Amino acid sequence: MSTLTEVTELTGRVRERLAELHPGEPLGDLETLPGGHSGLTYSITAGPASYVVKAVPAGQRPVGRNDVLRQARVLRALVGSVPVPGVVAVDEHQPAWFAMEFVTGEAVEPVLDDHRLEPRLCRTRMLALARVLRGLHRTEAAGLGAPEPLDPAAELDRWSRTMRAVPAELRSGADELLARLAATAPTGLPPALIHGDFRLGNVLCVGERPAAVIDWEIWGLGDPRTDLGWFLLFTDHRNFPQLGREVPDLPTEDELLAAYLDGRPDPPDFDWFRALARTKMAAIMGHNLRRHREGKHHDPDQERLPPTIAAMMRAARDILG
Repeated sequence: MSTLTEVTELTGRVRERLAELHPGEPLGDLETLPGGHSGLTYSITAGPASYVVKAVPAGQRPVGRNDVLRQARVLRALVGSVPVPGVVAVDEHQPAWFAMEFVTGEAVEPVLDDHRLEPRLCRTRMLALARVLRGLHRTEAAGLGAPEPLDPAAELDRWSRTMRAVPAELRSGADELLARLAATAPTGLPPALIHGDFRLGNVLCVGERPAAVIDWEIWGLGDPRTDLGWFLLFTDHRNFPQLGREVPDLPTEDELLAAYLDGRPDPPDFDWFRALARTKMAAIMGHNLRRHREGKHHDPDQERLPPTIAAMMRAARDILG
């Protein structure tokens, strides 16, 4: 938690920069944005404009999800190829922060969120987002200061560590699944710029149009099939027992894949990445449930996860054959 003094100091720094963009116009105060934002995320007004400010928490190192300058770099690089909020100010002095345009829209994951959207609208948005993902993977990533790209084996190793930290009673069959994935890991494609959690729940939409892809905390360079396999996982509520809601007429995995490929050949070894996506989801859910049960993050709703964790691993094994 930030202290009042820390917020006041940050407010002064932000207002000073925004005053240069809005001379003579009234400036608001930083207000914490609700929701599942990592790090420190605020909103602020400057005249008629509204902005979102992301900052490094005072006293913490600017690494991982707290590396806001890294997020600002990728947002600036994506302008023109992917709909993203425009970055208007960056302050590299620690604790660092940046300000971006406040984009109005709704971020709804059709099969997981409680909503009243028309099924046809959900379908149209998801197909449009497949084309956005294609644009992302074609974006030039040179000069962004990204870490070394992760090939499929390294990506699997990353999530294997997460899975092995999940209590044994929640990951029955996981060791066999991880061994099968490791034994069949394909050769990586040329690395692309990847989001890391690409799905409709991380996109602000206005009507049928994806207005801004958000939550770039874990972007990196990697095999584009990792993003694609994850995105396709959210087409079917049956992937999420006791969690998912049926939405008629959502695109199938094949339809989304075709929209992404736009006439190009099917990606090789793609079933391996579909299985990896399910393994990753099971690992994340198991990790979150463990934190709840250990009292590190109280959220009783996590107790609904075991059926989906089991289903994800079962489906991954089935996909592998």
